[in-house]
Amino acid sequence: MLKPHVVILGAGPAGLGAAFQLSRQVRARVSVLEQNNRVGGNAGSFELAGMRVDYGSHRLHPACDPEILRDIQALLGNDLLDRPRHGRIRLCGRWIHFPLKPVDLALGLPPSFTVGVAADLLGKAFGSSNGNGRAETFASVLEKGLGRTICDNFYFPYVQKIWGLKPDELAVALAQRRVSANSLSKMTRKIFRALSGAKNGGGGRFFYPRRGYGQISEAYFRGARDAGAEIHVRSRVQSVEIEKGAVRVVYQDSDGQTFALNADQIWSTIPITVLAKCLKPAAPDEILKAAESIHYRAMILIYLVVEQERFSEFDAHYFPEATIPISRMSEPKNYSDGYGPKGVTVLCAELPCDADSPEWSMSDSELGRLTSQALEMVGIPVHAPISQIATRRLRQAYPIYHRGYEAYFKPLDEWLARIDRLLTFGRQGLFAHDNTHHALYMAYSAVDCLDEYGHFSRERWQSFRRVFESHVVED
Repeated sequence: MLKPHVVILGAGPAGLGAAFQLSRQVRARVSVLEQNNRVGGNAGSFELAGMRVDYGSHRLHPACDPEILRDIQALLGNDLLDRPRHGRIRLCGRWIHFPLKPVDLALGLPPSFTVGVAADLLGKAFGSSNGNGRAETFASVLEKGLGRTICDNFYFPYVQKIWGLKPDELAVALAQRRVSANSLSKMTRKIFRALSGAKNGGGGRFFYPRRGYGQISEAYFRGARDAGAEIHVRSRVQSVEIEKGAVRVVYQDSDGQTFALNADQIWSTIPITVLAKCLKPAAPDEILKAAESIHYRAMILIYLVVEQERFSEFDAHYFPEATIPISRMSEPKNYSDGYGPKGVTVLCAELPCDADSPEWSMSDSELGRLTSQALEMVGIPVHAPISQIATRRLRQAYPIYHRGYEAYFKPLDEWLARIDRLLTFGRQGLFAHDNTHHALYMAYSAVDCLDEYGHFSRERWQSFRRVFESHVVED
């Protein structure tokens, strides 16, 4: 029996995970279209100064589904490292370890902060509430759970930096999807789990590929290709045509030539807003308007190639202060346990912004100076020579859950779900704040919904969608 032809849009973790599962289980003939010249999307890696560096700070969390983790371990073998988390946060002008340690909370912070947290705990214990009858927001939920001191000194300035909106302009859903320790009691439990350092439970540990985080996607790419999937890079989707039983994707290669792929099903992991605009027949005006009302936060990644073996002992630094433009800086060499050339390291600074902001049009040298000045301001200046500055710009780094976004996302999502033989999933496809292991779980779930006869169970998919909504980002 001829297997159905599934065309997958996007070669990030979700698209490649689905291609791998479909192909190795021989459930479908698979073609993958990717507009870039590499796979992995925002979870990919590239080479800089002889080192493999990522598109920001990425880790594979032990919360990963066991089946998926087994596959990744089989695909990467000894290259999948089990690493301790060793970062730090600048809080109230001082550095504290991340994951949090009680000794830092007790001795490393100003007395005013400790007193404030204690007062918030007492207020919570005696039932005080700052509720005022207004509709809840991200800000009100977090303040109710964590108290004003932690929110004002850490979460709120950090959130405004990342999303470009004030905390009370953000939806409650962001607190549910993005903040796993949203109460003081949960945070305390998380601290002590982190202290345990258990390899199997994930306390204070993470998995990381020796040759960069993109090695995960590259391994799925090779596994899918070896199992028979066709993967086309530098192939930009022009239109997705679903009409009168005919399904096809029109795409353009890097030479400007146009091709068409006939399909039985189209599985999309590209941004849901882009998909809506690619469809033929065209989406209704109200759907296109809804797509225009859904927004993403951009990010500039600034890489400093520093002529020293290691800049610091920490894998990542977090900067919640509003006066510091960058939100986080990672050192890939520390993630990979020193893998790479000797005498050189790379620092990756993350600068959240909008695609029309002044920073977006800055030169590499200007962004390098901005990063160096920020590091000097927080007391960790770069003393060694900087031999190279490179940047990467991500237009769709984070989905923005502004208050009321559901009124636009829901009709768009529901309209797409009614289109026969079309499926959208993955971080971009579901406008979700998810990690790589969540995206891979979506991919494996999609494959589980396709039976041996090529029928896709929408009912089973909806049950998986309810599971996806319980995902909480692991930072």
